[in-house]
Amino acid sequence: MEAKEKAAITVRTTINAPISKVWDYWTKPSHVTKWNHALDSWHLPRAENDLRPGGRFSYRMEARDGSMGFDFGGVYDVVMPMTYIESTLGDGRKIKVNFSAKNNSTHVDETFEAETQNPIDMQRAGWQAILDNFKKYVEAN
Repeated sequence: MEAKEKAAITVRTTINAPISKVWDYWTKPSHVTKWNHALDSWHLPRAENDLRPGGRFSYRMEARDGSMGFDFGGVYDVVMPMTYIESTLGDGRKIKVNFSAKNNSTHVDETFEAETQNPIDMQRAGWQAILDNFKKYVEAN
C-alpha cells in the first residue's frame, strides 16, 4: 500500500521588528505563552522549549474556561538561529519556519503538513490566526 502524501499549508506574515526580537519572541517560552493561540477563548498556560536539533518542545493548549485542552509538541530536526527551524510533531507531521530580515522588519513563512481530522481551510485559518497573534504581540511589546 502506498503512503498518502500529506498536504502542505503555508501561512505568512511580515512583522515590523528586527529579526533578533522576532526570533526571541518565537522561541522563548515566556513569550510563546502570550501569543500562541488561535482564539481569545484559548490560552497556553505552559510552554517548554529545548531549541536545538534533537531537543523537544511541548505546549499545553487549553480553553480559558477549562472545558478542554491538549498537549502540542515535537522534536526539532534543524535549528539555524534567526533563519530556519524544522521540526517533527508527535504525530509525525513536519513544520518548517523561515525567518528573513529586510531593513527593520522580519518576514515569517511557516509551512506545516495538514492533519486529516479537520478541513484544510480550517487548519490554514487557525494557524494564520496564531501567526497574526504573534505579529500583534511582537509589535506591541
